[in-house]
Amino acid sequence: MTQRSPQTDEDRPELSIPLETACYIAFKARELDVKEDAGDDDDGSNPIDDDDIDVLDEGGEDPVLEEVTSLIDALTVDGQIDLVTLMWLGRGDYAASDWEAVREDASDAHNEHTAEYLCGTPLLADYLSEGLALIGYSCADYEEQHL
Repeated sequence: MTQRSPQTDEDRPELSIPLETACYIAFKARELDVKEDAGDDDDGSNPIDDDDIDVLDEGGEDPVLEEVTSLIDALTVDGQIDLVTLMWLGRGDYAASDWEAVREDASDAHNEHTAEYLCGTPLLADYLSEGLALIGYSCADYEEQHL
């Protein structure tokens, strides 16, 4: 179980990814989290009657997934490593005080499949937000401006 460790501006780790970019990825990952696996393509549903709920079904091309994947792929290697580190912290695998060691592990594990790994992780948005919070950052301002 992770414990929150109060971080001041001086002792919280400096991210290689801009906070706004990390928050945007977390924000877009929430859209991925609400999607459902594609099921019956011909369920007899009428879009007018069901408020177009089928838009939440996964299937075929997903512009949100493509956008998040492209954004992660375009990050520097250090930015990608920070995202993986934040996710690992946020899911409770490590404590905030372990940032350097966790980041080193993420660096050792880095490969060209980082975007697929992150986007394939259920609850990615929650993990990124929690990881940021553990080291003293918040996406609250970002979410307030963009909701």
